[in-house]
Amino acid sequence: MSAMFNDRSTPLSLLATRRSGKPRDLLAPGPDETQLRALLAIAARTPDHGKLAPWRFVVVPTDKRDELARVITEAYRVERPQAARLEIEALVQFAHQAPTLVVVLSSPKTESHIPLWEQELSAGAACMNLLHAAHAMGFAGGWLTGWSAYSGAVRDAFGAAPERVAGFIFLGTPAKQLEERPRPDLNKIVSNWRA
Repeated sequence: MSAMFNDRSTPLSLLATRRSGKPRDLLAPGPDETQLRALLAIAARTPDHGKLAPWRFVVVPTDKRDELARVITEAYRVERPQAARLEIEALVQFAHQAPTLVVVLSSPKTESHIPLWEQELSAGAACMNLLHAAHAMGFAGGWLTGWSAYSGAVRDAFGAAPERVAGFIFLGTPAKQLEERPRPDLNKIVSNWRA
């Protein structure tokens, strides 16, 4: 990494060093209520064509995680009645990861002339802003989807169609130092347009 990113106090350095944490490895402390409000305010400062705010944040408190696990496992059993014990245990574990959980919903304004795709991209940008803000505040985050994000029954626990779960954002303190992962070779993903 370039020397200009070595000082973690600079904004570019924060962007260059953000790393996803595995939600199962994120421990307390997570953001407190004041910190979480600040993180969500930053997450909401995302590109938003038409000023529609086509996303919502639903905080799932720790004392509601058992209920979330129940919603997820019941929905899964309806779709997959032959589900094995280990599948169900994994879903229960999913609901109980990390000290803080924010469900980000893509909440498109279908009456708007702004294309749905742009509204969905804005929801994804809100997720990314939340992860950057958490990193800047000294926490780590993991953005998960998986089966639960695509289940209509799980989505209905948070909202209603045409909303969709953009992601389950888990926040907390890493149990160990996050390791860097391989990043794309810019020579393979960047090109100049030739008309």
